[in-house]
Amino acid sequence: MARDRMTVLAALMDQGVVPVFSHPDPDVCIGVIQACANGGAKCVEFTNRGDFAAQVFADVTRHFAKADPSVIMGIGSIVDAPTAGLFIAYGANFVVGPMTNPEVARVCNRRMIAYSPGCATATEISQAQELGCEIVKVFPGGSVGGPEFVKAVLGPMPWTKIMPTGGVDVTEASLKPWFDAGIVACGMGSNLITKALLDAGDYAGIEARVRDTVELIKTIRGR
Repeated sequence: MARDRMTVLAALMDQGVVPVFSHPDPDVCIGVIQACANGGAKCVEFTNRGDFAAQVFADVTRHFAKADPSVIMGIGSIVDAPTAGLFIAYGANFVVGPMTNPEVARVCNRRMIAYSPGCATATEISQAQELGCEIVKVFPGGSVGGPEFVKAVLGPMPWTKIMPTGGVDVTEASLKPWFDAGIVACGMGSNLITKALLDAGDYAGIEARVRDTVELIKTIRGR
């Protein structure tokens, strides 16, 4: 089910952390994503990885359309327009990529779907903004300069909304510098949904870890 783009963007920024996850088993995906939603992160980025990822995504979005419509499914690792269109047809409400592709931006804008492309320089961020991208993904966050890069960009470009992925952990020591620098949200994969919790099928543990992270971000923001 398509969501209003501004509603999706507001939800992404409000929860502060976007779980990034994929798995070839739809049942595992459903368990993890429901745990994230229960923990306060209802916007989840499913990464386009491996064979039949689109079919898995379709199964998952179809499940949540009935079981928990409050879940907002996004798709990540999108590098071309045909793939973006496929996942949008399967219910993606936001699209994330490791780099900026103008054709992906056009497809998303045509359907009023939020697009967060990967950027690593001020020029790339500016180009993404010209394409209509409200939130840019700084990627890989820890390798392009970290929080200091964010501060440097926001100086001359204070209207910029940045969501780093990579180089962000669940601890206050990691999160506080990023949010103090001015990010609006962060993407987090295995640092949030750890291999140990996943291997154990510990969905309650994943829910607790997500909830703790969402609450920590609220505290850092001073809410």
